[in-house]
Amino acid sequence: MKTYYNPDDLDKFATMGEEAPALWDAFMAYYGGVMADGALTAREKALIALAIAHADKCPYCIDSYTQTCLQMGIDEEEMTEAVHVAAAMKAGITLVHGVQMKNIVDKLEM
Repeated sequence: MKTYYNPDDLDKFATMGEEAPALWDAFMAYYGGVMADGALTAREKALIALAIAHADKCPYCIDSYTQTCLQMGIDEEEMTEAVHVAAAMKAGITLVHGVQMKNIVDKLEM
């Protein structure tokens, strides 16, 4: 079955800099700096990135950060737990926004 997502496209990511090399270089410098060891380790950042990739449903990022995590020695249990953290956060975020609905209901029922 064909889908919009093509795993081979991940290898073409760098082509996004062909027509705008200065912007690409600036992005890569920023991205590289963000993902390097700092107050958080690169390992912790990779797990965060993997969780966000799942929450935002990016198959390219899921592929990339799963591979990155494995290369860093992160095991499947740790990755799965990170994905569960993202899922719990998404659920909580959805639920807390229900308060806005309740506020409107309360206001309109007065």
